[in-house]
Amino acid sequence: MKKIFLFVSVMLAASCTVKAQELKLTSDNVSKIVKAMTLEEKVAVIVGKGSGAFDGRGRSYDYVAGSAGATNPIDRLGIPPIVYADGPSGLRIDNKQCTRFPNGLLNAASWNSDMLERMGEAYGNEAKARGVDVVLGPGMNIQRNPLCGRNFEYFSEDPLLSGLTSAALVRGIQKAGVGACPKHFAANNQELNRLSNDSRVSKRALREIYLRNFEYMVRNSQPWFIMSSYNFLNGVTTSENRDLLTTILRDEWGYKGAVVSDWGGGYSGSKMVWAGNDNIQHGSKARYNDIIDRVKDGTLSIDDVDACVSRMLTMAAKAIRYDGGTFSDNPPLDDNAAVVREVAPEGFVLLKNEDGTLPLKQGSTLALLGTTSYDFIHGGTGSGFIHNPYRSVCMPEGLSDVGFTLDKELHDFYTDYMKGERKRCEDINKNVPWCCERERAMEAVPRDLIAKAAKADKAAVITFGRVFGEGMDRDYYHSYLLSDGEMALLRTVADAFHKEGKPLVVVLNVGGIVDVASWRDLADAILICWQPGEEGGHSVGDVLVGNQCPSGRLPVTMPMKYEDDPTFANFPRIKADKYENYSFYRYVGVKPQYLVPNVDFTNYEEGIYVGYRHYLTKGVKVAYPFGYGLSYTTFDYKDLKVKDKSDRLEVSLTVTNSGKRPGKEVVQIYCHAPEGDLDKPTRELKGYAKTQLLKPGKQEKLTITIEKTTLASYDEKASAWVAPKGTYTIIAAKDANTPVLTADYSLGKAVKVKVHDVMGVEPLYIQ
Repeated sequence: MKKIFLFVSVMLAASCTVKAQELKLTSDNVSKIVKAMTLEEKVAVIVGKGSGAFDGRGRSYDYVAGSAGATNPIDRLGIPPIVYADGPSGLRIDNKQCTRFPNGLLNAASWNSDMLERMGEAYGNEAKARGVDVVLGPGMNIQRNPLCGRNFEYFSEDPLLSGLTSAALVRGIQKAGVGACPKHFAANNQELNRLSNDSRVSKRALREIYLRNFEYMVRNSQPWFIMSSYNFLNGVTTSENRDLLTTILRDEWGYKGAVVSDWGGGYSGSKMVWAGNDNIQHGSKARYNDIIDRVKDGTLSIDDVDACVSRMLTMAAKAIRYDGGTFSDNPPLDDNAAVVREVAPEGFVLLKNEDGTLPLKQGSTLALLGTTSYDFIHGGTGSGFIHNPYRSVCMPEGLSDVGFTLDKELHDFYTDYMKGERKRCEDINKNVPWCCERERAMEAVPRDLIAKAAKADKAAVITFGRVFGEGMDRDYYHSYLLSDGEMALLRTVADAFHKEGKPLVVVLNVGGIVDVASWRDLADAILICWQPGEEGGHSVGDVLVGNQCPSGRLPVTMPMKYEDDPTFANFPRIKADKYENYSFYRYVGVKPQYLVPNVDFTNYEEGIYVGYRHYLTKGVKVAYPFGYGLSYTTFDYKDLKVKDKSDRLEVSLTVTNSGKRPGKEVVQIYCHAPEGDLDKPTRELKGYAKTQLLKPGKQEKLTITIEKTTLASYDEKASAWVAPKGTYTIIAAKDANTPVLTADYSLGKAVKVKVHDVMGVEPLYIQ
């Protein structure tokens, strides 16, 4: 019989009983609806609306122009479509203005769950107003290596910070009545060959690092959806991995939502359903037919199909278009812009502030230099790109609006220079594939103007920028290191201004860390503003003038040199042609091949020793440690206490603003474990909190809850989380390298939580 790829349910209405026709989906009758559905209707709910209404870049025009896609409605049963939209930093849709929120790295650098939840709610309300049911984000993979192309949208090298940051955003988005979809589950830590690369991770590293962040997120937020990743994980593609999507995610963690594939991810529709991947995006006739055929020949159980359908219908009952629901299409864009401007400085990290260089005096005349100052980067590329941002405040506007005066000759020079550079870049970029790094303006070094400015102006501000995104990992020479032109500008300005006894401020407008150790001595102050969203120029201005005190802390370690990174030997270093699509470098289909290391497969040989766990334990010097960040004021800690509350610890201490300006402090709680059968890092982050805005002399008592299970490490032999009895040192710290107070806690009885023995990696021998 000819197979029909079902997208519109009305075609089958004539074959249904009157009783079934009267049934309409509610949140309470999902099981009845499932029983009333034909097999074809069930599979239509599972397989996405891949009707060809895509523009070739993953954008759909069925319901919301430029959205990522949708599910198929079944009208006779009152099942509405679910509309998905990218992305992690704002809505990636067409023809509608949308707020460009700060990127993920900045969000994690805030260490402020309350603020993130509030911002997430603003984002969720905007999505709802635009008719979007599910936001495809936040992105939350571990930043295993500094050169991953998607680090701008990911959070941290640490699973606790990553998981709790994501959970706060998810809770906020879902408060608004739309769903969040954290991604990419799991171990999607490089872009090169992401559809065919096999991430080969030990059970312990997988449990403690690459799954633990998702576990924290699930247990603290219960998102509507989770997105399975493209890559293979220990030999099995994640969207077809039942151990991952059912045994661990649902049986162990208690996840109640649905799983959607990354767009085009996976291979066999029936295997994805069997694994527990509930929605296959975007749809295809082949996957639809595969599920139908496998049910009919008995290979795939109808129970597995029904389980996926039930979860999708539970989500559909929450959809905006459920029961004739409508949306305003009128989000409060001005209010959201104000939120962006306010919250971004929470994640700004002040790396250096020699002799109190910052804040600068309001009314000062500044020499604003660097092409990024005049072509500011508000967000990343790929699915994290916002097509129609409501605002794009660059540095000249932002600094002028907070009361600074800009050196007119330099401003005029850059304004004229950027006209030519923009035209040059446009001509190049029109032929650059979506996944490849875009050409940006080359740095200029107007030496005569710099010399004049050094005599006339109060300070120099240089902005260096880096933008990258989905589809391609960063280039070490042209993205991680400063270019020859940038170094020439930096040295020229430093020489001129220091000769006159005036400071140089460097602003890093970046989507990931860059080398700092080789040039930081040239700058008097270094501020990382990351990619702070549409109000970026204002937010930077607010910090430079002192209207806001920077309170961000590094969510990643900044090494002395890239080669010090523990994943250096096991991360892609192939330098391909600039027009090569890194995502599909060696696309091979249903089975990974094992010929080229770090391309066909990547061995996570560093195990659990990612980021600060490596640097601290191995004694490797860093430029700036995980958790580091300066303030315009100072803080004192006292009265560290640890109370045993049965299944958790309550860690409390008092923080006092001992300086002369209002500010916020981030308190980080680390733990040093007693010796046991397992090797352990020197210390690991177990909790954190951020104070309210404290005026000079004011104090706040913080209480941080630590579940006892978070003290445990994964024992592969026992297939269990184990925390041995003994004395644990609880450490209140400024950053991973700077303990302030310690207290001992005695665990009288070992904690052991048995889990399933799954997700192992077989030895791999390369000829």
